[in-house]
Amino acid sequence: MSERTSSDGMAVIGGGTMGVGIAYVSALAGYSVALVEPDDGRAAAVIRTIADKLDEAVTRGKLETGAQDAVVARVRRVGAIDDLPEDLAVIVESVPERLDLKIDVLTLAAARRPRLLATNTSAMSIDRLAGSVRDPANFLGLHFFNPVWSIKLLEIVRGAATASDALENARIFGARIGKETITVRDVAGFATSRLDFAASLEAMRMLEDGVASAEDIDRAAVLAYRHPVGPLRLSDIVGLDVRLDVARTLEAAHGPRFAPPAILSAMVAEGRVGAKAGRGFFDWP
Repeated sequence: MSERTSSDGMAVIGGGTMGVGIAYVSALAGYSVALVEPDDGRAAAVIRTIADKLDEAVTRGKLETGAQDAVVARVRRVGAIDDLPEDLAVIVESVPERLDLKIDVLTLAAARRPRLLATNTSAMSIDRLAGSVRDPANFLGLHFFNPVWSIKLLEIVRGAATASDALENARIFGARIGKETITVRDVAGFATSRLDFAASLEAMRMLEDGVASAEDIDRAAVLAYRHPVGPLRLSDIVGLDVRLDVARTLEAAHGPRFAPPAILSAMVAEGRVGAKAGRGFFDWP
């Protein structure tokens, strides 16, 4: 590992679905992880989820028995970004896809002077977010995929000001946490989100039009194209509110082919936002 990424300290900002996954793979890779999560209940849920995933890894023979406690001990909860130490190897911001929120969080995170500062976004412009960062040369996008502990891909998004050293540090970080990386230019939706939304939004329109049931649309994707999960179930897992935010971003950048279907807007308005709410295109226990 290069000198610039030798530190074992990193931070994740946000204890949501993606934040817990990033914290998990980082702690498993040996990083000391500071998780910024002001909500007590959510912070406790993150630790429980990490512990449960470690137990599952032991059961599946992916982790040695007794190793769980050491991994959990590497994760500590921090109540505020200002409480983070300076000079961490990596800080990954993973808060909801709202521009004003990300700008506020990144401004505070940049003040902690990490060697690499990353935003976990699936569609937002890195260059636009870079305006809130004191050193945009060390700033880039790290687009993780859900579930983080299972999907090997990590999409590195290079902004106009991102330095080559930052890209190399991102690749080293990705390799250490067990990911294979691709590097893409800062274009709305990057590579993966545009491919993903082309399928998921069309699946929603097919459901609207009564082409087939949600179950059968997903079965078509799994059986015909070997997708590990269908586009509607995946949308439930990601969160339909997140899907709606990203669709609006893509529509603004690329036009009406990414316009959110009426069924998506209606379900979000009703609170049927997927697995985290217990109901989306499917019922979730």
